[in-house]
Amino acid sequence: MFGAFRPSQPAFGGLLWKIPYRLSSPRKFRQRKRLQAVDAVINTLSKALASTNETCHALEKVKKELIPESEMLPRDKYWVFGKKHENFTKGVHKVPKWTRISHPRQRPYGF
Repeated sequence: MFGAFRPSQPAFGGLLWKIPYRLSSPRKFRQRKRLQAVDAVINTLSKALASTNETCHALEKVKKELIPESEMLPRDKYWVFGKKHENFTKGVHKVPKWTRISHPRQRPYGF
């Protein structure tokens, strides 16, 4: 147990980087700020294109699919669809690279 061939820290307790059970309030605050930043970019682009009388099909599609953060329910801000999880939901912080990728802002129909 002790000496040169003792077990490593991950072998003692499982994963070295443990994911907390729920999001803390500062992490929720940063998640809301990320969503608001995405909304601000979409609004800026749509205003810039409107001022030049141009349209962008991809931007119109994003505006139709992504509801603003202010209109989202808390369960849609902090939870995502997970087909293998209880009630088909899992915390957004359990998704790999959850701070860098865009998640659907609405649940699939029926969930």
